[in-house]
Amino acid sequence: MDMEGPKTEKIESLFDSIAGDYDKLNHLLSLDIDRTWRRRALKWIIEKDRPQQILDIACGTGDFSIAIARKAAPETKVTGLDLSEGMLKVMDEKVAALGLQDKISAEQGNSERMRFEDGTFDRVTIAFGIRNFEHRETALKEILRVLKPGGRLVILELSVPANPVIRWCYNLYFTKILPLIGGKISGDKAAYSYLPASVLKFPPKEEWMATMAGCGYKNVKHKAFTLGICRMYTGEK
Repeated sequence: MDMEGPKTEKIESLFDSIAGDYDKLNHLLSLDIDRTWRRRALKWIIEKDRPQQILDIACGTGDFSIAIARKAAPETKVTGLDLSEGMLKVMDEKVAALGLQDKISAEQGNSERMRFEDGTFDRVTIAFGIRNFEHRETALKEILRVLKPGGRLVILELSVPANPVIRWCYNLYFTKILPLIGGKISGDKAAYSYLPASVLKFPPKEEWMATMAGCGYKNVKHKAFTLGICRMYTGEK
């Protein structure tokens, strides 16, 4: 893809390298709580009484796209978008195995410049990917463009807990234990050193909510899950 910056190219390569083990490690290292976080976010995404057009950015291997498609109205279409060809290959295999090809499609692309027409989607979702974006404000404005009037962006992202004791344990796990386990299983310790570091560098909730509002989103809201280890942000067009 043209016009990619160095961080974008690095992220694409990183996730290609760990695609085969990503699902197994994701659930193992989060103690399977990531599934619960996704389920809790669904009520902000799905309207069961009408079909929707939903864009799942940074869809990875498709866990969130699949969860959305399973719960949404029958005629709902979910489009996955991701930088990593390796992750999308795993997603395609999972979607085919579940027989969800009619509800889910996926393509390689960059959220900073999307091919979709203005006002295409009722919902846009990003689960655990926004921290990896090279130009977050550019992506937020582009997402706003492709949302329908009244449409909603729903973001799930890992976060640093506010409680100092929990935060100390969290930092120990994330910076020492996770890279060790992830590196041993995947063979790529650098990837599992980058991932926790990216969480620690993500803006605090007040700053991120202000960024969303500054990019044009209305009714920006925040909800903390599991002692603040995960946070959900929502904003409307």
